[in-house]
Amino acid sequence: MNFSLPVLAPSILAADFANLEQDITSALEGGAEWIHCDIMDGHFVPNISFGPAVVKKAAAVADEAFIDVHLMIEHPEKYISDFINAGADLISVHYEACVHLHRTLTQIKQQGAMCGVVINPATSLSSIDPILEEVDLVLLMSVNPGFGGQSFIEKTYERLQKLSEIRDEKGLGFLIQVDGGVNLKNIRKVAGAGADVLVAGSSVFSAKDITARVQEIREKLSDL
Repeated sequence: MNFSLPVLAPSILAADFANLEQDITSALEGGAEWIHCDIMDGHFVPNISFGPAVVKKAAAVADEAFIDVHLMIEHPEKYISDFINAGADLISVHYEACVHLHRTLTQIKQQGAMCGVVINPATSLSSIDPILEEVDLVLLMSVNPGFGGQSFIEKTYERLQKLSEIRDEKGLGFLIQVDGGVNLKNIRKVAGAGADVLVAGSSVFSAKDITARVQEIREKLSDL
């Protein structure tokens, strides 16, 4: 991956689906290099979002972008192939949703994508210690998953710093991603706490000028 960290990953969950192609294009024109796809099934989380068909559309529009798929679903192992075939470059699955987490992560890698593990705000960092050597990315949820537009949970700053320390102590190279409540006011602090990849949904796609908003966010991150 040839990205200059920290990376902004606009989440299309907050985009206007009637104008999805234009919204994605506007984000890319602002300099976004990742497109984040939040997949919800109405079981693991209470909301339902979209599936592989929308990811395939996003990947076609964002041909040069990195397609980052976050599965907030039960039994994610059943759908890995579908999302990789749709264009996913990386698939992240929840620790809380996987009975056989190592097997699922291995499945993702064997099918040619990068793999990530996600933990909810109440899940201990120690729970994923056994698989840290296996993953390309760790996603810390900074809200309780299932809905866009929630407020950032302040405890996440401490968790980001601790995860960054663990990575350094173990000499590992996984990226640290944060998702939920990231906005113009807190994005520098979030990145400064250790986040390499910052997911932003409402703060990007609610803007009247999406391109300008992405440029504004990237400017805030430019000297970190």
